[in-house]
Amino acid sequence: MKLLTTKNMLAVLATCSVLVGCGSDDNTVATPDERSLETGKVKNVILMIGDGMGAQQVGLLEEYARRAPNSVLASTTTSLQKLADEGRMGLSMNAPMGANPSLVVDSACSATQLATGRGSISEAIGLDDNGNKVQTILEKAKAMGKATGLITDTRITHATPAAFAAHQPHRSFENEIAEDMLTLGVDVMLGGGSRHWVPNTDFAALATQLNAPSHVIKKSKRSDDRNLIIEAQDAGYGLAFTKAQLNAASGSKLLGLFDDSAMNDGIEYTHCKNGTVSNKCSDEPSLQDMTKKALDILSQDEDGFFLMVEGGQIDWAGHVNDTGWLLHEMLKFDEAVAAVYEWVKDREDTLVVVTADHETGGFGFAYHKHEIPEGKQLSGDGMNGEEYKPNYNFGSLDTLDKIYAQSKSYYDILSAVNGDWDFSESTPAEWKVAVNASLHADFHVTDDESIAIAARTLNDNVIDGHKYLSVPDLPLINDFSDFYVYPGDGDPSALISRAIAPEQSVAWSNGTHTASPVPVYAFGPEAVVNQFSTMQHHINIGQKLMGALISE
Repeated sequence: MKLLTTKNMLAVLATCSVLVGCGSDDNTVATPDERSLETGKVKNVILMIGDGMGAQQVGLLEEYARRAPNSVLASTTTSLQKLADEGRMGLSMNAPMGANPSLVVDSACSATQLATGRGSISEAIGLDDNGNKVQTILEKAKAMGKATGLITDTRITHATPAAFAAHQPHRSFENEIAEDMLTLGVDVMLGGGSRHWVPNTDFAALATQLNAPSHVIKKSKRSDDRNLIIEAQDAGYGLAFTKAQLNAASGSKLLGLFDDSAMNDGIEYTHCKNGTVSNKCSDEPSLQDMTKKALDILSQDEDGFFLMVEGGQIDWAGHVNDTGWLLHEMLKFDEAVAAVYEWVKDREDTLVVVTADHETGGFGFAYHKHEIPEGKQLSGDGMNGEEYKPNYNFGSLDTLDKIYAQSKSYYDILSAVNGDWDFSESTPAEWKVAVNASLHADFHVTDDESIAIAARTLNDNVIDGHKYLSVPDLPLINDFSDFYVYPGDGDPSALISRAIAPEQSVAWSNGTHTASPVPVYAFGPEAVVNQFSTMQHHINIGQKLMGALISE
């Protein structure tokens, strides 16, 4: 769909006025396309959130697509680039706003600000800056009679999807978030996280009853006996636990849970797509598969729909400073963007906005002093006989292919070292074997580097009862250690990234979030999308999304 210029848009409106009165005549009704042109409102809103996807992460995707010597992509033009070419782009700040502001945001607060157009507080779900429940765009769409949907490749009760359909004081209340989602009646919910929907029970028997794979129904985080999956079924939801069941699903309401926690990470998904053996393939749908199905179902509603799609594991790769995993997550998310682009490209009744909640990890390619290249002669007439010899290593393009070649995420490397993620006594040899079995040969770590990866130090700031910081010892991170806050969860992997940083030409600055502005892609009728081509804040985006929805 090409955006109309202002001149052409005025011509269309003039023609509409002459021929049919644009709905002003008692015997004519303006089409959704005509109303979009005239009022700047749309029938459908699709919001896509690359969790943790700053401009740097987009840069990694674009560098790979455009310049990797052996890129696996069929085109050098990503789907994000198509939105940029045919739509509008802007930037958005994202820090918590209002009565309790701060500099840096978490996913729950950021998603709440996008969902409500109101300032919010860190780690809260669907609450304003004073802790009050506030209507989300999904709730507004539902009140207008529109269909609604949420998709993620993490848990459906995770912070980002939760902020659109729940109201809880903390993002960790995932059991209650599941209850809120079911009570609200979100029409399509697709993702992982079955453990918050089922009680402790005979899981094998329940999996058989539901016709679900054992890796989907295998544990519970609930302390009561409520089975929300059965409750959803009784409320008219179709159920899906595999890709085949997703494809076969019909009806207007669907709950799809495809793992007990998160779905396949980007590297696992690549293996599954390519037919490589993986213990988590299990006919699991992709983010693109789920997006296509949701569009099929939601678009049947005559009143229109609101859909949020999250690429949630971009953020997880950033938290553990894993460049290879990050690239695969960006490729996976771009596939979902492709599905939306193909569905919407010839329509004028739909607004698509793609953005991020925040940037994660302070990722970036950087030049450095490792293996400075030898000088060489160039043929240009401006060299005057001098060698071309840069002072620094600015990075080789084949590095992109080597990053893509990573065979396991850092999460899986951690599990290979210790299945319980207790690294207090892990040896350098164990780290060396696990790392070198998973990365390109040019990124292999040495004995000395493995010693640094295994190194531990006492936690001099033990916080009793803290979910992460109550441990007695930590990975020995010598730079910005206060910004690595998950010592028993993912922080050891930051030491892997530091060991191979010169070979990858990659620098990471932290294991949390930054306050960097994030990209905003807006695609749809020009009267709607022009307003996104600016520097804004997430509360402004939320307000614009709400304001764009047409009620009839």
